[in-house]
Amino acid sequence: MASSVNALREIIRGITGGRGFDQVLRKMNVVSASPGKVVCELKVEEEHVNRSSALHGGLIATIVDVVSTTALLNTERATPGVSVDMNITYMNAAKVGEDLIISAEVLKQGRTLGFATVDLTSKTTGKLIAQGRHTKFLGS
Repeated sequence: MASSVNALREIIRGITGGRGFDQVLRKMNVVSASPGKVVCELKVEEEHVNRSSALHGGLIATIVDVVSTTALLNTERATPGVSVDMNITYMNAAKVGEDLIISAEVLKQGRTLGFATVDLTSKTTGKLIAQGRHTKFLGS
């Protein structure tokens, strides 16, 4: 299990610091963590939005993937797993300049599967932007 917020920041930096797609989250910051839980913040910027100037749905899916995986890494088992199912419900738009709170929680880790949920909430209004559920294969 990652032992501190700084350790989780390094994990996020490792995931988002390369040349791949995940680098779009390089400005996301881990603000708190406890076993199986992680809270991050992200300010919506131009690079994060679609043609309607709202947070891109594909980026929301990436956030759900990355932050739920980080929560799984912050458990005794500390296994990132491989995605087998992800469901996202989009409820409100987030615009450029809006600060988001991203809260992930591991719901259950079984022998082979891990289940997590992620809420993206506007820091200013408290409105739920999106909610994701992520199932990962953790190995046998």
